[in-house]
Amino acid sequence: MSTIFSSKGRKTIAAIALVATTGLSAAACGSSDETSSSAPAASAPAPKPVAAIDSLTGNDTQIALDQGFVDALTTLKLTPGTVGSAKLAEGSLIFPITGGNVSVFKPGSVPNYVVGQVQHEGSGLSLTAGGTKVELTNLNVDPGVSRVYGDVTVNGKTAVTSAYLFTLNGSTLKPLATGSGTATLEGTQVQISPVAAPLLNETFKTDAVKPGLLVGIAKITVNTTPGD
Repeated sequence: MSTIFSSKGRKTIAAIALVATTGLSAAACGSSDETSSSAPAASAPAPKPVAAIDSLTGNDTQIALDQGFVDALTTLKLTPGTVGSAKLAEGSLIFPITGGNVSVFKPGSVPNYVVGQVQHEGSGLSLTAGGTKVELTNLNVDPGVSRVYGDVTVNGKTAVTSAYLFTLNGSTLKPLATGSGTATLEGTQVQISPVAAPLLNETFKTDAVKPGLLVGIAKITVNTTPGD
């Protein structure tokens, strides 16, 4: 499962990172019950999160574009651009974080121990070829399923909303870096999803966009001081 996400609020991201990187020891819980087998089994209490951030704000998510992706765009004669408050600087797409939430459970206590969303409303990526312009906006990172969802428009008309656009691979994630009131998680791979690839191929009349195509490496920076 990928852990490309950020947090701010009641718990600092340092606490979240500690839990997210701590391995859960395997423990056998076999025991014999001397009570009658007819007695109903007690239900285990639902796990509680060790960190829960109700409201995420700032700073941003950056994606350093992979050269292979840039070359693929050049081959397809696609010009990348930005939408809304997004920026393209020094080879990286930059999307301001506008909201969301995250809860972190003890690894192994639930199937997906990081759940929530990281929202980037009002910004996005555009791809233009000839008279066709596709915009991928309002990106929403879901760490629980390692996916990024977003809205798609073609020449200003809505094609699909909340589409599964990117797959996240956190196997290359670097250790948490903190300092000056911020925390940064960097290293997660952002890849074209199996849903976005055929959509882009159909729109731009090609078959060159493949699922799993590496778009770039993500870097998420957030405030760790409440009130920032």
